Amino acid sequence: MLENLKKDVCEIAKRAQRDGLCKHKSGNFSARDVKSGYIVITPTSVDRELLTPRDMIVMDLEANVIENLSGLKPTSESLMHITIYKTRKDANAIAHTHSMYATTFALLNKPIPAIVYEVANMGLTKGRVPVAPYGRPGTMELANSVVDACMEAESFLMESHGAVAFDSQDIYEAFLKAAYIEELAQLYYNAVTVLQGKEPKSFAQEELQKWEYPKEIKFPKQ
Repeated sequence: MLENLKKDVCEIAKRAQRDGLCKHKSGNFSARDVKSGYIVITPTSVDRELLTPRDMIVMDLEANVIENLSGLKPTSESLMHITIYKTRKDANAIAHTHSMYATTFALLNKPIPAIVYEVANMGLTKGRVPVAPYGRPGTMELANSVVDACMEAESFLMESHGAVAFDSQDIYEAFLKAAYIEELAQLYYNAVTVLQGKEPKSFAQEELQKWEYPKEIKFPKQ
């Protein structure tokens, strides 16, 4: 069932670990099948490098396990994924990471401002990566805590926890946003360090929304 989604989610989970976005079995990933409404999600407490597509779990949006061929349990943060899918009908893939710099600002409960223009592709609405309030992992409290943040942005932090990104296309695009969160966090940390605690310049949301593909580039007529 949903073999292609299983393969994609498994590959991205492995890549996230190799790229340092998730260590020590942390983080979780999922993708939604638009036709059935089912989600494919990573299992709990398994080294990413040992995962195979068979280990991916299929669930519905009522937290019912539909298929778990390896007998593994879905991540304990499945409720958070489900809540995002229910809140954002445009979300079709989610990446939750525990990367170093992003998690540092999550610990500080500090939103990350849009200090580089590339964040225009991160689905922000207020010129920042917001922070969802703390919720204990594996609880409905955690799941409910992300509602406002995921309504504000497709990329956000979770207080004292980590980072989340989602996308309307696929798990690869969600992963890229999670990777951008970490890069942005590191850039912000470096800038604040050099400025000795002062805030660097950042872009207003209005400026980010002005981006468009250059009209000067011309293509041959078909």
